[in-house]
Amino acid sequence: MTEPAVAPVDPLASIAAFEGNVSRVIRGKAEAVRLATVSLLARGHILIEDVPGVGKTTLAHAIARSLGLAFHRIQFTSDLLPSDIIGVSIFKQDRQAFEFTPGPLFSNVVLADEINRASPKTQSALLEAMSDHKVSVERKRYTLPDPFLVLATQNPLEFHGTFPLPESQLDRFLMSLRLGYPPPEDERRLLLAGGVDGVLEELQPVMSAADLRTLQGLAADVRVDEKLVDYMMALAEQTRSSSELLLGVSTRGLQSLYRASQALALTEGRDYAVPDDVQRLAAPVLAHRVSLKRGGDLDAARRVIEGLVHSLAVPV
Repeated sequence: MTEPAVAPVDPLASIAAFEGNVSRVIRGKAEAVRLATVSLLARGHILIEDVPGVGKTTLAHAIARSLGLAFHRIQFTSDLLPSDIIGVSIFKQDRQAFEFTPGPLFSNVVLADEINRASPKTQSALLEAMSDHKVSVERKRYTLPDPFLVLATQNPLEFHGTFPLPESQLDRFLMSLRLGYPPPEDERRLLLAGGVDGVLEELQPVMSAADLRTLQGLAADVRVDEKLVDYMMALAEQTRSSSELLLGVSTRGLQSLYRASQALALTEGRDYAVPDDVQRLAAPVLAHRVSLKRGGDLDAARRVIEGLVHSLAVPV
């Protein structure tokens, strides 16, 4: 059977349309929107961590609505069970057999809202889905839709009623984003407009699943020079031997930095990655994967990563 013809995609036009759509509700945060786009094109899951009320869930909603894919939001709570997100087998009287009923994970885009409010048992249920794009139920494996993207939000750990995500879970996220408070002028416009709920409800899809797969394929073809690969490996080695870090970057983290650099190059209209791509992405891709010896939050980890980046000689 012949595959239906896919219309050519103008990468920069598609990316600009997507980012413009998201920026209608996430104002004054162009860098965060760009990094979210990079993660999408690199086939990576996104963790958005910040204090309540700065737009984490709004960003996740805007991305999901702009993609025009099957979408589910899961509000994580302390009593949420793994079967609530994966699905359950129910006995059907008419067939005299059990039949699997898929849970909300069987969507293209899953918003895991406040993921660190769920118990570790439920958090770990996401591991297989995020790494293998499959889930196991009663000795059977079920494949999740393609593309499959998890957008998770979490509150800082010092907030009441939160459970820290294990390192193995954090490593599944390609990138961690911080939004922060909007610039004063954008916050003023937001107040005068009465919020962005109405605009969010009206957002229309600007990128199809086929378009996204095409852009992901183009990102994977972006050239990365061997000197740049050595640069990334030297950075990873620095994290593993740093006196400030208890746990350095994993091989999976290094692969994520490689893919993200390719995707960032594509968003900038290049078919090759440059050292600036690695430097710009090092903190958002690597900081949530390392552990500080003396403890500290994500911002502290970002400062350590940025210090290591500045200590390395840039390849020429």
